[in-house]
Amino acid sequence: MTGERIIYIGAPEADAAAFAVRAHTDLPGIDLFATNDRAQAMEHATDAEVLIGHHFQFDEDLLVRAPKLRWIQSLTTGTDAILKLKALRPEVMVTSTRGMHGPQMSELVFLHMLALTRDFPRMQRNQVAGLWERWPQPLLWGKTVVIVGVGAISEALAPRCKAFGMTVYGVSNSPRVPEGFDGVFRRDDLMQAASKADYLVLIVPLTPETENLVDARVLAAMKPQAFVINVARGGVLDEQALVEALRDKRLAGASLDVFRQQPLPADSPLWHEPGLLITPLVGGMSNIYLDQAYPIVRDNLRQFMAGRTDAMINVVAH
Repeated sequence: MTGERIIYIGAPEADAAAFAVRAHTDLPGIDLFATNDRAQAMEHATDAEVLIGHHFQFDEDLLVRAPKLRWIQSLTTGTDAILKLKALRPEVMVTSTRGMHGPQMSELVFLHMLALTRDFPRMQRNQVAGLWERWPQPLLWGKTVVIVGVGAISEALAPRCKAFGMTVYGVSNSPRVPEGFDGVFRRDDLMQAASKADYLVLIVPLTPETENLVDARVLAAMKPQAFVINVARGGVLDEQALVEALRDKRLAGASLDVFRQQPLPADSPLWHEPGLLITPLVGGMSNIYLDQAYPIVRDNLRQFMAGRTDAMINVVAH
């Protein structure tokens, strides 16, 4: 193995010290600097050939400070925040942890579907008020979920929806119909797909083609009893169009885990919009995050250090 300088930037769910213990055990001789302090990572970036961290930890300044950089390993599935950086040189390889987020993202979608369907916020308000109020509880069983974006996360979500007795459609430019899907619409037919949805779930990557993909026209095609759930990127949804649809009662409700501006400002009107459920960008998180991400990162490190970059996985084209 060669002695490339590797910098790991940790986070609460992917602690640097815990990563370092595993990496030194599995990869003897690794030249690793692991820290949860991004400022420290910046100071050591000059000699770095490898940077490992969450996509939101990368910016123009960090890449400019790393002239020897050869590879970025994102600790997230999404890499759009990295790919849009002007300082990202064409020869720098970018890889993701695609394939690890299916369980937590699926469970968050179910949290949103159930909370919206059964009006759980109303139950919470009643608990605070000491009010005993009962109403018929709608079911997920028999409902139709349309998942916009058919990738690893959607392929984990779809079978779980089927287990709840739901009909599942996808929206993708790929013609394949993965396990758990009853059918897949082309992206050009998004409005037709949206018209079938009781739940329109957005899990599509943010690209120039998907900016405002779900706009006023798509929302207008939906049933007034339907819900929109965005766990993708804030930019794929026209937030203002969504608010107008909610206020006009053209949708039953919506939930957002992602926003155009993050963190969501305290003065954002979205916080107080009736019919809108908000969670603070927790979709990809879990209490075993490092356990999930580490095998992917370790195997890529092993291949990189052995000079076998062609054997690395989750390589993102740019």
